Amino acid sequence: MNDVRPDAVIILAAGEGTRMKSTLPKVLHPIGGAPLLGHAMRAAAGAGASETVVVIRHQRDRVADFIAAYGERWQIPCRTADQDEVKGTGRAVECGLEALPADLTGTIVVTMGDVPLLSAETISELTRAHTQAQAAVTVVTSVLEDAKAYGRIVRDAAGNVERIVEFKDASEGEREIREINSGIYAFDAAVLRRELANVTTDNAQGEKYLTDVLELARAAGGTVAAHVLDDLWQTEGVNDRVQLAGLGKVLNQRVLERHMRAGVTIVDPDSTWIDVDVTIGQDTRILPGTQLLGATTIGAEATIGPDVTLTDCEVGDGAEVKRAEGHLAVVGAGATVGPFSYLRPGTELGAKGKIGGFVETKNAKIGDGAKVPHLTYAGDAIIGEGANIGAGTIFANYDGVNKHQTVIGKHSFVGSDTVLVAPVEVADGAYVAAGSALTDAVGPGQLGIARGRQRNIDGWVAAHRAGTPTEAAARAAATPPSSATPDSSEDSQ
Repeated sequence: MNDVRPDAVIILAAGEGTRMKSTLPKVLHPIGGAPLLGHAMRAAAGAGASETVVVIRHQRDRVADFIAAYGERWQIPCRTADQDEVKGTGRAVECGLEALPADLTGTIVVTMGDVPLLSAETISELTRAHTQAQAAVTVVTSVLEDAKAYGRIVRDAAGNVERIVEFKDASEGEREIREINSGIYAFDAAVLRRELANVTTDNAQGEKYLTDVLELARAAGGTVAAHVLDDLWQTEGVNDRVQLAGLGKVLNQRVLERHMRAGVTIVDPDSTWIDVDVTIGQDTRILPGTQLLGATTIGAEATIGPDVTLTDCEVGDGAEVKRAEGHLAVVGAGATVGPFSYLRPGTELGAKGKIGGFVETKNAKIGDGAKVPHLTYAGDAIIGEGANIGAGTIFANYDGVNKHQTVIGKHSFVGSDTVLVAPVEVADGAYVAAGSALTDAVGPGQLGIARGRQRNIDGWVAAHRAGTPTEAAARAAATPPSSATPDSSEDSQ
């Protein structure tokens, strides 16, 4: 297969998207963990485009800021171009051309910022077909059983594209055509520049139409070819939130299928959502109700779920996470998390460590083999290798103004229902007695006890709870049992 790359990709993203009913620009609405425009930018980069230009207008500063940040994150060199007051796709592309080097030649692909399923492979295939046909223009088309109100592709006797006719302008015979225009094109750069200059706004809408370039190119003797795409979803755009959800579901199905074919078991695809940038190792099992979001990475032979949401997390080989939520957290190889655990940013659980039921962690580094099994809050903590944190322990890290750190040494033991008032340190090999409120350091091998001595006050219930069931029970328990009554009858003679 020849390595043919587009010399430039122009992404049209200037529209207002009023049908989204949103203050957020349409192209910034996300599916699969990335905004619609992000998918378009990555497809262009994946196809190896030498230049990428995004044409913007509606909320231009907000969209331009996204383009700059996203381009830096994914190393996509990307220019922006502002569409002016002249309406229409033709004018949008013309503005994009003005942002490209004046001496650029070769193939320019035009795509849209709201077509998120268009793949880099399809852009490459379009470029290759366009180049091999030596066409002036190649339009991506699809064949639909019900072509609805899409523009129709009218071909000549030789099979080349003669023109594109909008549904409202089509004759009865043309409306029977099932091949439709996707709005995605490959152009010879010289042809595009020349013919766009000849396109006018002399139409009912007063717009400059990109489709007019096809007729002008054909009239000038150029070939207008069609690249038929069987995968119809790649040409689907988003105009409202219903379509956003529909395309999101299709994208998710494709992501799940990719992982399953790579050796991941997904028990219930209908209840599993995985973003496009998630990576999962072989022989991992994903159980129902799982969401793996952002740049989450899962190792091999792990078990995730049921009912787990992980965002930008890292989970090691053989780990198990169930009924838990995590954000920017690391779970080591062979470690276990859950159920009902909340791993907040900065959590690092070591290999074969444990974060158990109803445990919340933040900025907590938990060493290899260490355990935080039950009903605990561990914030701003360093917990050494092999340490064990008893049930109900609170790492009191906030004094009302500042956060402070608690350090628990290797193989130390913190008893249940303990409050560790930071900053405080428990050394290696130390114990903290259950029920302590610890404010001072505990040295190696010491037992730290920080609780008041128990004293029992006699008669308190009788004095303060007289006449209650509690007082009656106490009185009965305190009364010694009466001796047995002797039998007064004489033995028979």
